[in-house]
Amino acid sequence: MASADLSRREAALLLGVVVVAWGINWPVGKALLHYLSPLWATTLRSAVGTAALLAICVARGRLILPRRGDMPVVLCVGLLHMTAFSLLVSVGLQTVPAARSVVLAYTTPLWVVPGAFLLLREPLTRARAAGVMLGLAGLALIFNPLAFDWHDRAALLGNGLVLAAALCWAASILYVRAHRWVSPPFELTFWQALLATCVLGVLALRQEGPPQLRPEPAFWLLLLYGGVFGIALAYWALTTVNRALPAMATSLGLLGVPVFGSLCSALALGEPLGPPLLGAMVLIVGGVALGTWKGPGAQPAGRR
Repeated sequence: MASADLSRREAALLLGVVVVAWGINWPVGKALLHYLSPLWATTLRSAVGTAALLAICVARGRLILPRRGDMPVVLCVGLLHMTAFSLLVSVGLQTVPAARSVVLAYTTPLWVVPGAFLLLREPLTRARAAGVMLGLAGLALIFNPLAFDWHDRAALLGNGLVLAAALCWAASILYVRAHRWVSPPFELTFWQALLATCVLGVLALRQEGPPQLRPEPAFWLLLLYGGVFGIALAYWALTTVNRALPAMATSLGLLGVPVFGSLCSALALGEPLGPPLLGAMVLIVGGVALGTWKGPGAQPAGRR
């Protein structure tokens, strides 16, 4: 179905599919680490997603060669978002609960706001400034300096890596906002995923050698879900939604990912959703909503 043929209701339903797919993808990524190292889990999931994106592009007649003007955005999204973000999150998930990780990862818009003000000269409205402060209050509630075990180096590293992933995603978004597009965004998604897969594959082979693939059906189901639904179909659906709904509606709709992801992690992995995490979720999601609601000139891009 072409995006121009989508009704608002159909686009909203498709956006709901993206929220569900990415929400489930967080406990799936955590479970996949039971079978693979973070590096190989990220690499193989990226490879499956790349193959599925290739199939979608061929089936829809949208496979193109990137033009010269496309290369900077292919490199930026492929390396910062699809490689660095995915790998840092996967490593962080070894020591950080999936519910906490998804909330930390979706602080990305909070870092985009000051970055857009400093680098892109986008206006810093009162609503955006208030949204950042509300989100930072949520971060403080998650970490709770008085209760956090500062001697637990693994926990410090894990939380730091997920926050670093959010910063990488924010940097990718900032460049995507400033980029002058030559080809449509979706036509470049396959090449961005292919670049990420190649970089991750070389790193994985050099650092760890060939992967030890497991015969259990659960392993293959997790891998297929992460690649097909978490990468390929979600990116295709989001690109379709972006062309049918206002950017603001899409941005606010994606705030459902950390909420749904946290609930899925609690149900699937038995992770507790205590008052601090629930309160932080409300503050961060509310901060992002406040910072993006009716913000002039905001064009969200490069989402995950």
